[in-house]
Amino acid sequence: MGKEKELEGWLLDVYAAPAEIPPVGEPSLPGVVAWLLGDDGLRHRLEMPFPVTFYAAGPPGELRALWRFLRQGSTRVDLQRQERRELFSLQPLTVLAVQVQAPALLSDLFRKVSTTFPDLTYFDSDISLPLACAARWGVFPLARCRVHPGESLAAVDSPWDLKPPVPPLSVLSIEPDCDPEHAPPRELRLRAWTHRGASEDPSTRLGMYRLTLQPARPLLINLAAILKRHDPDLLLTSWGDNWLLPMLIERSQELGLPLPLNRDPNCEIAHRPERSYVSYGQVIYRDRQVHLFGRWHIDRHNATLWDDYTLEGVLESARVTGLPVQTAARTSPGTGISSMQIVTALRMQVLVPWRKAEPERFKQADDLFSADQGGLVYQPLIGLHANVGMIDFTSMYPGIMVRFNISPETAGARPHRADELAPLESQAAETVALAPAYPGSWQTMAAPPPGEGDGLVPRTLSPLLHKRLELKAYLGNLPGWDPRRDIYKARASAHKWLLVTCFGYLGYRNARFGRIEAHEAVTAYGREALLRAKEVCEDFGFSVLHMYVDGLWVKPEAAGEITRPADYQSLLTAISEHTHLPISLDGIFRWVAFLPSRQDGRVPVPNRYFGVFQDGSLKVRGIEVRRHDTPPFIARTQMEMLEILAQAPTVEALPEYLPRAFNHLQRRLQALRRGAVPLPDLLASLKLSRELEQYRTPSPAARAARQLQQIGKEVRPGQRVRFLYLRGEPDVHAWDLPEEPDVRRIDIAMYEKLMRRAAESVLLPLGGGKLLAPPLQHSLFPPRQRRQKLPAVQLVEKGS
Repeated sequence: MGKEKELEGWLLDVYAAPAEIPPVGEPSLPGVVAWLLGDDGLRHRLEMPFPVTFYAAGPPGELRALWRFLRQGSTRVDLQRQERRELFSLQPLTVLAVQVQAPALLSDLFRKVSTTFPDLTYFDSDISLPLACAARWGVFPLARCRVHPGESLAAVDSPWDLKPPVPPLSVLSIEPDCDPEHAPPRELRLRAWTHRGASEDPSTRLGMYRLTLQPARPLLINLAAILKRHDPDLLLTSWGDNWLLPMLIERSQELGLPLPLNRDPNCEIAHRPERSYVSYGQVIYRDRQVHLFGRWHIDRHNATLWDDYTLEGVLESARVTGLPVQTAARTSPGTGISSMQIVTALRMQVLVPWRKAEPERFKQADDLFSADQGGLVYQPLIGLHANVGMIDFTSMYPGIMVRFNISPETAGARPHRADELAPLESQAAETVALAPAYPGSWQTMAAPPPGEGDGLVPRTLSPLLHKRLELKAYLGNLPGWDPRRDIYKARASAHKWLLVTCFGYLGYRNARFGRIEAHEAVTAYGREALLRAKEVCEDFGFSVLHMYVDGLWVKPEAAGEITRPADYQSLLTAISEHTHLPISLDGIFRWVAFLPSRQDGRVPVPNRYFGVFQDGSLKVRGIEVRRHDTPPFIARTQMEMLEILAQAPTVEALPEYLPRAFNHLQRRLQALRRGAVPLPDLLASLKLSRELEQYRTPSPAARAARQLQQIGKEVRPGQRVRFLYLRGEPDVHAWDLPEEPDVRRIDIAMYEKLMRRAAESVLLPLGGGKLLAPPLQHSLFPPRQRRQKLPAVQLVEKGS
């Protein structure tokens, strides 16, 4: 390939070129390696210069000392005094700019500098290279690029394109024949295909293979041949991070047989250790990771939101955040939002702090009480309600940040209060509100160019918010049978998670661009908008049954007059005019049941309900089927009961379907008592919240984890432990133990108790409120005797 030849294709990977310290007088080493999937069908490895710079600020004497330290060091750097913009400072900041030609040398150099001069303030010192490339060249994963080798990349499309060109990605899927954490696998199953942005079809299949794990030599030889034959862009594995790839690498080293997992032979495979951390009161565990160079590796079981949006969502998340694909798959949406803010800051020529240093402003006690009130929750009316509309502000908090320019550097010195939210009124003439809609009639506006006074956060969120609205509009016009729906749903889901997270990052203690005052301002606007929406609903003759942060459940007071989505259009229009925020109708419930607390039946729970929309689809929140610790058999039974009840065409017809749901429950209980339920369907899954030594009264998960610890399997805080409930001692059996459990000791009474709780969540609320029945005197779970018939229920009016 001649130097003069230009290439076009899709960007697959960008990383620092391996580098050693160049001798004095030698030309600098290449800065980055980029892999391009060319239009010619080939994969091209390109090397290009990419100097990187970090900045130090502090007393002049300390900066002069740093200057001398760097001049005397072995790493060649370019030093310059500059004036740079820092987000929270009104005046430019005097800094020492330290430029390094080879990005691979930056990490070690900065470690020495920060250790020697710990009192200086540093900026742009730990920015990942792909984000730096995104800011400087405008590129992103899977960008259509034009490149002149040896110079630079230039993107010819945008991450905000609704229908980006789809590259023909080569995929190799590798799966063991069983869960390696439970039993030793015996073979690997491999599938090769070409991914073209849709579900796999027969025309894209390239090959299927089965390889036995023993003996190891033919396994490695055959796997190497398959990798060379298909040269995949993506290795898609199951348990690849914590078992498969480490095992293959270890055997390859033991036998001295090379295994070309990396496409780039000049790089070593990157290993990242496991870790546990606390986020918003939850203990999170991240398993160890194996990253490749020149191709991607994604472990389905270690990808953060794989179950929610699969590969299409991962690719979309990488496009909009700028993170490498295999990084975007494993990191949280919060990391994605932080990465987007970093790219925005670099493009704005704003310094990115190494560590957050902006403290919360001092407040008087009354100001603190007024400002820090969070989102508004209007407790639901417990019971069963018919013909209920669910309306929802579309990405309310991101919309508030964009529309009212809320950002850490724009947050006022005084806390925002509900009675001071003049911008909702004063900006009405300047702000073009999105037209509200109901499903199937979305209207959106193009993302406006950022204004001179727009803050960093609105600049970051505006294109993401508008692309999400465009995707929802496009989905609303696609028929239900269209295969593209799954693709666009996955992309919209990736946007949803990023937008959900962006609000929390305004007040996150470790966010580089966070400030609690901006966080408080957003919730203040949100409370005011929700109250205004409530007033509009009441003016239009609706009763508000429930409000939760950004949504309202409303019921028309005139029964039978408002039953279609179109009937809500005038209400949605009025709410949008009064709040200047986009709002939509999520659907109309045939019936919905708001559930009370288990501890006190008089106390409602804001996010615990279930209901059936007019199209027969279910919406369920806060009950057992939504909990990760519910055994699959019980969750499936509860959902099957709900599906039976969902067949009722009206709330008046529910009494006919209650006995059917109850009888289905009894059949499932009989299967449990007969031992006809597979053991995996009885597995409980609980998360460890601390180290095992810190438990005073060990939970069932902790007791199961100690069983694993005794055989050498360590379980970290944040990890889930799977186990069965047993009678006697021990009363649990960890599923990942090598020995099989004694099926005669399965604690049927415990599983019946869990089933009773799940059944009561569904059946009992429908026997109260509008649906009243004679008390269910007989037990839902009689002893081993002939099943009794559920008493008939009768519909009575409210207040009878």
